[in-house]
Amino acid sequence: MPYSLVRLATAVIAAALPLNYLPQLPSAESSLWIACAAVILLLVRHQVALHMAVLMLLFLWCVETGRTTEKQIALFSSAPFVATVKIVQVLPQTESVRVRVISRAGMPIFPPLFALLSTRNRSERFCGGQRWQMTLKVRPVHARLNEAGFDAQRFAVANATPLTGRITAPVVTDAACGWRDRLISSNHKNYQHLPWQALISALAFGERGEVSREINQLLRETGTAHLMAISGMHTGLAASLGWLTARFLQLFFPARFIGHRFPVAFSLLLALVYGWLSGGNPPAIRALVALSTWSVIRLKGWCCTHWQVWCLCIGAILFFDPLSALSDSLWLSATAVAGLLFWFQWFPLPGRFMHKKHWLILRLFHLQLGLFLLLMPVQMFIFHGISLTALVANIWAVPVVTLLTVPLIFCALFLNVITPAGQFIWWCVDRSLALVFIPLEALPAGWLSVNQLIPALSLLAWLVVIAWRLDWYRASPVTLTALCASLICWRINFVRPEWRLDMLDVGHGLAIVISRQGEAVIYDTGNRWEGGDAARSYILPWLNWQRLTVRHLILSHGHLDHIGGLATLQAAFPDAIIHSSAGTQAHQPCLRGHRWQWQNLTFQAIWPERREAQSGNNQSCVVVVSDGHRRVLLTGDIEAPAELKLVRRYRHELHAGIVQVPHHGSGTSSTAPFLRAVAGQVALASAARYSPWRLPALRVIARYRENHYNWYDTAVHGQLSVKFYQQNWQVTGMRTQIMPRWYHQWFGVPPDSR
Repeated sequence: MPYSLVRLATAVIAAALPLNYLPQLPSAESSLWIACAAVILLLVRHQVALHMAVLMLLFLWCVETGRTTEKQIALFSSAPFVATVKIVQVLPQTESVRVRVISRAGMPIFPPLFALLSTRNRSERFCGGQRWQMTLKVRPVHARLNEAGFDAQRFAVANATPLTGRITAPVVTDAACGWRDRLISSNHKNYQHLPWQALISALAFGERGEVSREINQLLRETGTAHLMAISGMHTGLAASLGWLTARFLQLFFPARFIGHRFPVAFSLLLALVYGWLSGGNPPAIRALVALSTWSVIRLKGWCCTHWQVWCLCIGAILFFDPLSALSDSLWLSATAVAGLLFWFQWFPLPGRFMHKKHWLILRLFHLQLGLFLLLMPVQMFIFHGISLTALVANIWAVPVVTLLTVPLIFCALFLNVITPAGQFIWWCVDRSLALVFIPLEALPAGWLSVNQLIPALSLLAWLVVIAWRLDWYRASPVTLTALCASLICWRINFVRPEWRLDMLDVGHGLAIVISRQGEAVIYDTGNRWEGGDAARSYILPWLNWQRLTVRHLILSHGHLDHIGGLATLQAAFPDAIIHSSAGTQAHQPCLRGHRWQWQNLTFQAIWPERREAQSGNNQSCVVVVSDGHRRVLLTGDIEAPAELKLVRRYRHELHAGIVQVPHHGSGTSSTAPFLRAVAGQVALASAARYSPWRLPALRVIARYRENHYNWYDTAVHGQLSVKFYQQNWQVTGMRTQIMPRWYHQWFGVPPDSR
């Protein structure tokens, strides 16, 4: 029974999509049962049975890729091992190198596995292309996990770099730097003095490490970040330049050698070279797979529609790398191409605008408008926001980068090989980038953060557009109205809690958000580090996603891991009232006896009794939050001396159903008398998995369980949410209930081993 390639590609896409949503991958036994069922369906020899069997077998193919990744992570993180590695990329800004693990104990590693290794305090000189034998101690990537923000763990799995670690006993086996590294060094000498040299490196070689935070922020706010990285658009442009070059060369060929195969092959060759220059980053590799698929279609002379070509390209990418299904960049690129096909088929410009040169600006605006509208829901889901200036910015930046900057880069690379005159071309590249940023820097800040309701509404808006285009509002008005009403009612009927408490996953630090009716109180603001803080990375994205305005900020004490994000939150919410136990004049006191009402919730400070000169752990502001029926105890970083004083003096005020575990679960806190006095049901601890202090302590976890507490911590569960309803309350964790995904799990050693 014939089975077309387009159907096969469609089946690959359908089989790979569940990797995004499975809470855990099927076991080997379950996979065997699925394979047996697929074989039985193949024997039926019916068209529907054939489709089902192919889909099931492809699903097993995709699942096996994920299972192999899990096995590799477990194997390599179990103990130190001797490996042969190849240096892929040197990252001086983070003092690390990205390596490919070639072999382990002499056994080759397949599929390819990459790791990020720290080079801090090491004297060896690393460069791309070198091979080393070294003893590695690696651990699985374990990222912060909240309802909003960047999903670093998913990103690491999608890019086959799920391991981080450190180097010991390195011995170089091939000290020569690779051709790519030498080419980068040779060219970098010619433009390293130029103002836009960081972006030149990003566009020419995919090296984005030197791009400043301010430029990255500007690119994000103007929606032009995609232009400054080697991706599908740049690879396609390289192929187009290769095709034009080949067609030019054919002017000098005898007539019998002129055909379509040479331009197609030459364009693919130039795209491969450009992909190699990028260091083989995943977006470039995916673009090369898609371009190779299109080239095969052209060389074979197959007659395919645009949608069939799109389907074959995406299917090929997912077949060779099923974990690409976890990549946001793949779906952004795929949606962009599909959106353009949809836009030009359903909303084309009238014919009179398609030929005259003076309508070029209108045609460019029409193209960018289609991308802006059609990518809006996808961007909102992935980035939790959208750039309002992206339409204007891309109308200017896309033509300049694609028609001027990138071709000049190719000329500079070519001339650098044959003559030093390439230095002048690099200067022209720099000036073209300056030209790009003149209007971008003049545009107002255009980034709009959205909440979780807006992306759904944008999808509903596109449903209306499609219904209008297909004339459903005339043909089936009742069905269309019922569909829209059902979508709206689903959201309206969603049971909302009366109030909620969320302990955000901020690593080592503390940030608790108490929210009700669109407003919030924050207890502690997380840590701060060089170049960022927890508020900017985790708290603000979460607040925007939940549509919350901060009214009060409570600072337990003055340690950096508790007040690191204060300045960022003050800038975002200047009217928020700050409570603390420190002697700061601008702060409201958070001392015993102070209490206030907010949204029918009572906040009562029960410790410390007075201000101290040093705001240390035992001077943490301890607060009881109550709605009249349920009580929550927030303890900051108090230790045993403060706990015992609270038990001795104010035992009757400590009782609470939920307690924030003091001092991240340190062995110096959570004494047995304190736990018995609180007599709670749930303990919530804010901790990092790879804490240098090994928090929370195993004996502390055991102590809570002995006293009949249900234990939760952010290291294991990610963001912790307690939702209070009229009659009951519920605790959920991001990794286990809110968004349980196989790629969010605790890879490597068991959780209790820490």
